[in-house]
Amino acid sequence: MSLKDSSVQLIDLPDEILIYTFKKLDNITLLYSLSGVNIRLNEIVHDFIFTSCLPLVVSIQMRLIYLPRLSICCVHPLPRPILDRYCFSILPAIRENVKWLHLEHSSIERILRATTYPNLCGIALYNIQVEAATDLFFGKVLSSSNTGNYSSTKTNHCS
Repeated sequence: MSLKDSSVQLIDLPDEILIYTFKKLDNITLLYSLSGVNIRLNEIVHDFIFTSCLPLVVSIQMRLIYLPRLSICCVHPLPRPILDRYCFSILPAIRENVKWLHLEHSSIERILRATTYPNLCGIALYNIQVEAATDLFFGKVLSSSNTGNYSSTKTNHCS
């Protein structure tokens, strides 16, 4: 039996159950999939719980055959259609809630220029050279006009 055939649809569930269920999902996929579906779902998925920390990267864990306890994490940019939707509609709609961004080198400038982030307090950067990071923070890419009080970090403050 599919969800379509059942007597209860997703939209029929109370907000509390939807929030509990959505907390189990990846925020980036949740926002991409449900933003713009309807007003009620927008209000839920655009809540601070789901929008304060955005890992706008694809992270892939790889286990080593000879050292199974050790894993390597590879970080890649979001696919272009997903990044396009984030930059054109999702980020401008949730900009007030964004406190932390996790960004990959190839999409940093595009995401930072998509909107202003008045409450941004940290950025985690992946796959970036020291020179590029210096240009980012001391050059023209990142300015106080499109971010709030920002800082770089080595720790993950998403919780």
